[in-house]
Amino acid sequence: MKITFLKASTLFAAAILLASCGGKKKESKATEAVVPATTSLEIEKPQLTFGFIKLTDMAPLAIAKEKGFFEDEGLFVSVEAQSNWKNILDRVIDGQLDGSHMLAGQPIAAGAGFGRQAELVTAFSMDLNGNAITVSNKVWEGMKPHVKKDENGKPVHPISAEALKPVITQYKNEGKPFKMGMVFPVSTHNYEIRYWLAAAGIKPGMYSADNIQGQIDAEVLLSVTPPPQMPATLEAGTIYGYCVGEPWNQQAVAKGIGVPVTTNYDIWKNNPEKVFVMTKEFTEKYPNTTVAVTKALIRAGQWLDTPGNRAEAVKILSMPQYVGADETVLANSMTGTFEFEKGDKRDMPDFNVFYRYNATYPFYSDAVWFLTQMRRWGQIPETKPAEWYAEKAKEIYRPDIWKKAADILVTEGKIPATDIPTTDGYKPATTDFIDGNKYDGKDPIGYINSFKIGNKD
Repeated sequence: MKITFLKASTLFAAAILLASCGGKKKESKATEAVVPATTSLEIEKPQLTFGFIKLTDMAPLAIAKEKGFFEDEGLFVSVEAQSNWKNILDRVIDGQLDGSHMLAGQPIAAGAGFGRQAELVTAFSMDLNGNAITVSNKVWEGMKPHVKKDENGKPVHPISAEALKPVITQYKNEGKPFKMGMVFPVSTHNYEIRYWLAAAGIKPGMYSADNIQGQIDAEVLLSVTPPPQMPATLEAGTIYGYCVGEPWNQQAVAKGIGVPVTTNYDIWKNNPEKVFVMTKEFTEKYPNTTVAVTKALIRAGQWLDTPGNRAEAVKILSMPQYVGADETVLANSMTGTFEFEKGDKRDMPDFNVFYRYNATYPFYSDAVWFLTQMRRWGQIPETKPAEWYAEKAKEIYRPDIWKKAADILVTEGKIPATDIPTTDGYKPATTDFIDGNKYDGKDPIGYINSFKIGNKD
C-alpha cells in the first residue's frame, strides 16, 4: 500500500471542515495536522515497528512518536523496548523489526566480519556523548587518594585511569581479578572503557579469531552486562565498575552504590554514540519510507536540542513504555547537569547532544573510528589497507539518505539550510581525546599504529 502526503492546502481545508462540525478536541487535532506535510512523498510501508533499549539516548524515537513527527510523515510507528543488543540485531536482520536504536558498532561489525554478518545501514546518528564510567564505592575510596583535588577539595575532572592502577594492583595482590562491565563487544562503551584504561597503560585485553572474549593478557576483565542490569550487578559485587549510558550511571549515584569517575565527553569530546539502523534491503525496497523516517528523526533531534524542551523530554522518557526511570534520575543528565560523587553535581550542557554539532549526520569518519578500534583490539584479526576502512564506512553509513531528508525539511521550512554540513563525509582531524592523541579518519593505519597498547599494522 502507498500513502501520498496531502498538500498543506488540502490539510488546511480539512481542518476548516472538521472545525465547522464542532468539537474542540477534533478542531485542535486537525489544526496541529496543518503544520507538517507540505512535500509529496509516496510512502511504500506506512506501518512500522522500531526497537530500542531503555536508555535516554533512545529519545529521538520517543519524541518522534509522542510529538507526532512520524504521523506528520504518514507513518504509523510502534516503538518497542527490547531485552538486549543481540536481540535487537537479530530482530532487525530477520525483519521482525523495521529498524532500531542500535549501538554504532553493530551495523559496522555486521559488515566487517565480526559476529553475525548482514548488510545494515544507518542514515541517522542518534546522539553525541551520553555515557560514563562508574565504579563501586569501595573502588572509589581506593582511587580518591590518587585523584587531583581543586581548592575546594573536589576531584578535578577528567579523572585518568592512573588513579585506578593502585586499586587493580591491590585486587591482584589479594588474588582477585579486577572485573568491569560494558554493554556489548562492539559497543561504544567497550571501546571507551578500553581507551580510558589503555591511555593510562592498563591492558584491557585482546580479542583473536579463536578467542572472542576479549580478555587475552588483560589486567582488567571486561564482560557484557545489559544496561538496565548494571547497577544491580555492581551492587551484588559481580563487577567493580562499568561503562554504560544513562540513566544507569546516575541510578548508581541515586542508590548510593557507586560513583561515576569520568564521562565519554572527557574520553572523546562530542563522540558519536547510538545510530538508527535498517537493513540495506529495507532502504532499497522502501526508499521513500526510509527518507520519511529520517525526516521525522531529524526533527526529533532538533526538538530535543531546542532550549526549554528537555523537561518535557524527561517526562516522556520516564513513561514505562520508554525508559521508565525516575524523572529526577533522568533529569540529572538530560537537563544539562551530571552528578558524580553524591552531592557533586556539575554543569554539563553537552552531556546529551541530539542535534547540535551536526549530531544527526552519519559521518564516514565516525564509522572509520569504530573500525580502527575493532582492529586495535583484535576483533578484526587481519591487517586491512586504508582503502578498506573507507569502503566499509561508505557501505554502512549513508549520508546521502540523510541529505535527501534534510533537503526536504529545508524546503518545508522546518530546519535552516545552515544546519546541513558542507562536508565530504569526514570530520576534521581532532585531538579531543583524554590522551590528546590525534585522530584523522582518512589515515586509519597511522591512527592504529599511534597507540602503545593494541595491534599494529
